[in-house]
Amino acid sequence: MRPSRREWLRVGLHAAVAPAIMIPQARAYDIGEIEAKLAKGNGIDGVTKDDLPTPSLLLDLDAFEANVQRMASHSAEAELELRPHAKTHKCSEIAKRQVGAGALGVCVATIREAEAMAAAGIGGLLLTSESVGLNKIHRLIRLCERRPDTMAVVDHIDNARQLDEAARASGVRLNVLIDVDPLGRRTGVPPGSKAVSLAEAVDRLSGLRLRGVHGYCGASSHVKGFAERKAHSAKYMAPVLESHAAMLKKGLPVEIMSGASTGTYNIDSDLKGMTELQVGSYALMDVDYRAIGGRGGDTYDDFRPALHVLATVISKNHDDIATVDAGLKAFATDRDFGPEVARPTGLTYAFRGDEHGALMLADSEREIVLGDKIELVVPHCDPNVNLYDRMYCVRGDHVQQVWEIDARGHV
Repeated sequence: MRPSRREWLRVGLHAAVAPAIMIPQARAYDIGEIEAKLAKGNGIDGVTKDDLPTPSLLLDLDAFEANVQRMASHSAEAELELRPHAKTHKCSEIAKRQVGAGALGVCVATIREAEAMAAAGIGGLLLTSESVGLNKIHRLIRLCERRPDTMAVVDHIDNARQLDEAARASGVRLNVLIDVDPLGRRTGVPPGSKAVSLAEAVDRLSGLRLRGVHGYCGASSHVKGFAERKAHSAKYMAPVLESHAAMLKKGLPVEIMSGASTGTYNIDSDLKGMTELQVGSYALMDVDYRAIGGRGGDTYDDFRPALHVLATVISKNHDDIATVDAGLKAFATDRDFGPEVARPTGLTYAFRGDEHGALMLADSEREIVLGDKIELVVPHCDPNVNLYDRMYCVRGDHVQQVWEIDARGHV
C-alpha cells in the first residue's frame, strides 16, 4: 500500500541512512486553479488543507454553524431581534447565513461594508459609525435609494442637517438612530437631556425618519469575569436606556434600542428596554474573547473558535523550536498577545518577523516535522479577517467552499 504523505515525511526525513529521495506526486492548487474548479459549478471536491497555499484563512464550518445557531436560539428565547455586526467577518456569504438563521439584517461599521452587503442582496443594514463628509454622505444616500430600509446613526445636529439636506435633494427619507455614548466612547451624544434634545431635533427634519437609539458599550465587552462584566454593562448602559425611555415618554418614534456585544449578549438581553442585539465576534471567535471568562468559568466557551490561520512548518533544525510561514503579516497585531495554536496541541507561538513565526515544541503532543500544517486561533478576528481576500471553508480536512471577503478594506 502506498504510504501517505505524512508517513513519507516522517520516514523519509528522519531515516538514518536514505538513498536519493523522490518527492511523491501531490496536489498543490494555486488560487487561480481553485477558483477555476469553483467556476465549473462542481465545488472543489478532493481539495484538502494540505493542498492550500499558506498562510491561508480557514473557517471551520461545523464550529461556525454551531455559533450562528446558538446566538439565533438565544435571541429568540430572549424575544429580541438579532442584527449581527458584519465588521467582524466582512463577508456577505456569512451575512447571508446569519440572516437565514433569523437575523433581520446586519450592522456594518463602514460605508464600504454597507455597499458590499447591499450588492450581495442583504437588507436591514445599520451603519453604526457616523457618515460625515461629502463622500460618505452621498454614498449613504445612494445606498438608501437602493435599499430604503438602510439605517444610519447621528450624534450631532450639524451632521443630521447635512444628511437631511442630501436626502431631500435625492427624494429619499433616511432612517436614523441617535448614537448615545455609554462611556467616553469614540462617538455618541452624551446620555440624558442632550440625547433627548437631539432626537427631538432629528424628528423635525423631513428628510430623516427617527427610528431609535444606538448604544454600544465596547468597554464592557472585554471586562474579565462574568459578574464583573455584568455589573459594568448594567452601570454604563443604564443612562442609555433611560435616555431611550425618556424619548418614548415624549412620544418620539424610537421603537429600536440596539446594542450589546459578544461579551455581553447574555447580559444586555436582560436589560429592560433592549430590542435588538448587534453582536459580532460570536460567529468566528478569537483569543481575545476566550480570555474574558464565561458564566461558568475562566474561559469564555459559549462559542467555538471557528476562524484559524493555516501555516506550514518551513524550518526545523532544532529539537525545541520550528519555524512557520505565518508572521506579522498573517495576524492582526493590535493586541499585546499573539495567536494560539489550535492544532496540533501543546505548541506555543511567537512572532519572528513579517513572514515567520516560531513554534515552541517542549510540550507538543507529537513530533513536528517539515511540511506539517499548523492551525492557529487569531488574536482579534475583526482586523485579522481584513488581511485576507478569501476564507477557505472546511469540514475536517476537506475544503468545501471558498468565500470572498468582499467587504474588506477601509473605504
